[in-house]
Amino acid sequence: MTLPDPVEQSQKAPLRLTRRGLLVLGVTGIATGGAVAAQWYNVLGENGAAALSPPQVHQAALSGDVLLIDIRRPDEWARTGIGEGAVPIDMRRQDFEQTLTAVADGDRSRPVALICARGVRSRRLSARLAAAGFTQIIDVPEGMLGSGAGPGWLQRGLPVVAYKS
Repeated sequence: MTLPDPVEQSQKAPLRLTRRGLLVLGVTGIATGGAVAAQWYNVLGENGAAALSPPQVHQAALSGDVLLIDIRRPDEWARTGIGEGAVPIDMRRQDFEQTLTAVADGDRSRPVALICARGVRSRRLSARLAAAGFTQIIDVPEGMLGSGAGPGWLQRGLPVVAYKS
């Protein structure tokens, strides 16, 4: 008995997907796309103990209780403005931690609140800053544009100032 050559056999038989295979591919695609969309919109955003809503952080920034840092890009600042009381520092800067330290007058224990578009980047940057020695990092999970945590700075009608490059 001669067994068929697998290479020859694969060249002859076209690849067929069964209904189960199509279902698995579809579910995987939906789950992956959904996970990416959920992360982009910060669907799971929470206002936890180390988080403030835009109105809370706005008041805290104006009173000087918190140093509010807008970590978005300059093109984002130009599009929406910067929240009143916030200091814009692009998180992509190579010297971000040093610049933040200078803005905080060298005090890494000063409460620093981070805001971005939807709370995703601010949450990620919090861990980086904690590793750099900042001890009081506060996230604004709603961000400027809103997320699963809430409507955001702009939709709440909080004041913004124009960005001047």
